[in-house]
Amino acid sequence: MNKPLLGLLAGATLGALDGLSALISAPAVAPEIMGIVLGSMAKGLVAGLLSGLFSRKVDNVPLGVLVGLALGALFALPFALGRDALTGQVYFWEILIPGSMVGLIVGFLTQRYGTRPSRVGSGARG
Repeated sequence: MNKPLLGLLAGATLGALDGLSALISAPAVAPEIMGIVLGSMAKGLVAGLLSGLFSRKVDNVPLGVLVGLALGALFALPFALGRDALTGQVYFWEILIPGSMVGLIVGFLTQRYGTRPSRVGSGARG
């Protein structure tokens, strides 16, 4: 599977799990869980796609993991800084840590298991 597609799939899946983790870390937000899961999936999709595109250009697992971690944290940060409309609480670490972990894992997966596109048309013609 190519790196950007792997990033999209892994980001969406892990993003959904990240959103569902809100039921454990902040049970008071249970009425908002669908929005949280969809938002986390969207963050995971974008971070996964960007990690996959980065992995396509740069073949370096530690750097890919670091970029994935940074992307996950970057996309989670605006939500982590916000105040929940229902509870009035700020769930900074409850949002930032799982979002960063999604990016870290997706960065690793795209570097380690994604494939690069084949170069069609390069080489000698028969």
